[in-house]
Amino acid sequence: MSVHVVTGAGPVGTTVALQLAEAGEHVRVLTRSGSGPEHPLVERRRVDVSRSDRLGAALAGAVTVHHCIHASAYAAAAWRAELPAAERTVLEAAGRVGAVVVFPESLYSYGRVTGPMTEETPRDADFGKPAIRAELLGARAASPTPTVSVAASDFFGPHVRGAHGGERLIPTVLAGRTMRVLGSADQPHSWTYVPDLAAAMIRAAATPALHDTFLLAPTAPPLTQRELVAAVAKAGGVPVPKVGVIPAGLLRAIGTVHGATREIAEMSYQFTAPFVLDSSRSERLLGLAPTPVDDAMRATVSWWAEQA
Repeated sequence: MSVHVVTGAGPVGTTVALQLAEAGEHVRVLTRSGSGPEHPLVERRRVDVSRSDRLGAALAGAVTVHHCIHASAYAAAAWRAELPAAERTVLEAAGRVGAVVVFPESLYSYGRVTGPMTEETPRDADFGKPAIRAELLGARAASPTPTVSVAASDFFGPHVRGAHGGERLIPTVLAGRTMRVLGSADQPHSWTYVPDLAAAMIRAAATPALHDTFLLAPTAPPLTQRELVAAVAKAGGVPVPKVGVIPAGLLRAIGTVHGATREIAEMSYQFTAPFVLDSSRSERLLGLAPTPVDDAMRATVSWWAEQA
């Protein structure tokens, strides 16, 4: 029996697993804790995927591996220490069973850009966390195991909590409190709906002609952070709250004495100038289109209401 393995049970891993299971596929979710979504076709196993001695049995029968784990901290040091080794281990194990490995990817590897990001835009960032993402892409390209990397911009959607479009945004807007955004409220910024990313990963895995490629998740036209706040308010049927701004310079100043803020400040350039993804080519290759923002936001707000 063919199995689709998903490593990690964050928003992307959970959404991929549920989409596959709802399509009638058998799914095996691997996490250190044994957690994961509940579904009759989802098997949850307690596995540390960075350990090669644990992966043989866990990947038995796998045709695809959706590698969706996170590092233990949002910090360059943690990424450097954990992610390359874990990816090597998964790629080697997947290669032994003949599975393609699909990665959800960020836009970090592009670094600072001056125009819309496409599949052809150089991904050669040479500083901090972006450089690590660029190196990971290089290692995947050099691996004999087939891979697909599907890059998305900042997430929103069901199951998304720790993101700019997650718990900082949705509950704040629905409660009518002032929403303080990073960098600028009025620069265009791309936002990717997580179910669209998951659908793209699944379609790419099932399309051998797309193996060993880099794709962009179907992503709707950009919104400013002010427009994003208004979209949440509209979906929730509440008045649009006030929007304040946390200047990037303030983050950098605080970051001189606070490590976590320093890591956020490193990426603030994504919010102080246009940061736009053009996924039109990948949409054609995948045969997929982004969910309209109003529909996506209604589903997102509905999920948050269920959590409350």
